[in-house]
Amino acid sequence: MRVKKAVIPAAGLGTRFLPATKAMAKEMLPIVDKPTIQFIVEEALNSGIEDILIVTGKAKRPIEDHFDANIELEMNLKEKGKTDLLKLVEETTDVNLHFIRQSHPKGLGHAVLQARAFVGNEPFVVMLGDDLMEDRVPLTKQLMNDYEQTHASTIAVMRVPEDETSKYGIINPGEEVAKGLFNVKNFVEKPKPKEAPSNLAIIGRYLLTPEIFDVLATQKPGAGNEIQLTDAIDTLNKTQRVFAHEFNGKRFDVGDKFGFMTTSIEYGLKHPEIKDKLQDYIIALGKELSGQNKVKK
Repeated sequence: MRVKKAVIPAAGLGTRFLPATKAMAKEMLPIVDKPTIQFIVEEALNSGIEDILIVTGKAKRPIEDHFDANIELEMNLKEKGKTDLLKLVEETTDVNLHFIRQSHPKGLGHAVLQARAFVGNEPFVVMLGDDLMEDRVPLTKQLMNDYEQTHASTIAVMRVPEDETSKYGIINPGEEVAKGLFNVKNFVEKPKPKEAPSNLAIIGRYLLTPEIFDVLATQKPGAGNEIQLTDAIDTLNKTQRVFAHEFNGKRFDVGDKFGFMTTSIEYGLKHPEIKDKLQDYIIALGKELSGQNKVKK
């Protein structure tokens, strides 16, 4: 069965970005001029996904508005001949999107469980908004290609520095059945570096079989007293194969302030409208800071 559906959990409170996220969805924070969630939706569409469910929570209405038509704005741009801007606005409306509210945020696993009726008895992809992925072939498409061969759940992983394993869910890899594709023995949530079975960390893309919902429905709360998706996948792995796909592209972590800022800079340096001015500014700022350091010495 072909993978056609994606689920994007977007019900988190965004506390790392307060006060900006007090009344604004963190998924709407822009990287230069595009909300982070739009990058995720575009990856799904570029991978061949046909239907997308966004799981929202309180203060998330702007996400729905962003992907809805704005007739007044479109008419204004058309009348003024601003065709380039009109095209950018219309890009967000031709998407087969669905929304469901997670009234009580009880963890990522609970958010995914809200998608059960939408997914039905089909394989599907879970895409987290904190990770932007760049590669020649979209990461979601890479997972879908693996599924065509294995017909099994496949989790995206990436090698991280060994001293950072305590920040991630880590896989205990078994046999490498194909280049960059591993059987998974088990999953370990945020292990200390000396206790980590590998440095292959789970990143924000999962291709899952529908049996995961039966596991999530009876899953007991784990870390943070929340329903953890990693725990459910580990349980699923006891009854059916779960693979890990090693991602070798570039990952941008926009889940904290520093990652968000560095991502904005890197994307800004590629943006046709501002890349030259931004590069000149960074060079000038570097010289200024270097001069200040010399004075201090």
